[in-house]
Amino acid sequence: MLIYKDVFSGDELISDVYDLKEVDGVAYEADCAMITIQKGGDVDIGANASAEEAGEELEDGQETVNNVVYSFRLTQTSFDKKSYLTFLKDYMKRTKEYLKTNGASDEEITTFEKGAQTFAKKIVANFKDFEFFTGESMDPQGMVVLMNYREDGVTPYMIFWKHGLKEEKV
Repeated sequence: MLIYKDVFSGDELISDVYDLKEVDGVAYEADCAMITIQKGGDVDIGANASAEEAGEELEDGQETVNNVVYSFRLTQTSFDKKSYLTFLKDYMKRTKEYLKTNGASDEEITTFEKGAQTFAKKIVANFKDFEFFTGESMDPQGMVVLMNYREDGVTPYMIFWKHGLKEEKV
């Protein structure tokens, strides 16, 4: 199994257990699911509730959570557009430096710069649709993971900056 860690904070953000799809050469998307957990930490990852069960309330001590957020202890945070753009500009600059100091080829760095700029424009264009999460350490220098919903309006997915992750075999 591969765990993907934030190159700046060292926080575990995702693993290859989730179906990671590369997008534009600069990001990974992973579909998530809403799961029910017990206060004691037991997780019911069963299929979606049937139409009859959908309206039922959770039992005492149960909570519905996003499986990726829960599994990797991500913490929700918030940004307005201006503060996110400030963060993103700094993050991209630090990521480029990270790539340079860790032996990335000039071609890979160029791919990152061009792809990240294009991908960032897509994020900004749909800014109001995203939720923002930080890793467990809540390091302000770490990656901000994005969450949105697929076209069905029900299926959540997370977005991770590919070049801001390092693989670790477990």
